[in-house]
Amino acid sequence: MLEDKTMVADTLTGINGELVRFGEMIPQTENKELKTALKQIRTACEQSQEELYQIAREKSYYVPASKATQEEIDHVKSLFTSATL
Repeated sequence: MLEDKTMVADTLTGINGELVRFGEMIPQTENKELKTALKQIRTACEQSQEELYQIAREKSYYVPASKATQEEIDHVKSLFTSATL
């Protein structure tokens, strides 16, 4: 029997995978109607992901990593703004 925590984690993993796929498909289609439909489905997936994420946080199924320090943020920014990528 699956526990709630496992089911929530598995569902979030599935939704996150679908969001990646939508991110790949949307820019590759030239059909405007299809592109619009994919964006609408992606938005619904994002809303479901956010709702599940909030449930997981409320039940302590998921504890986010600590926030990055300003030094860490500045370091990452410098990696993307320097000419030595």
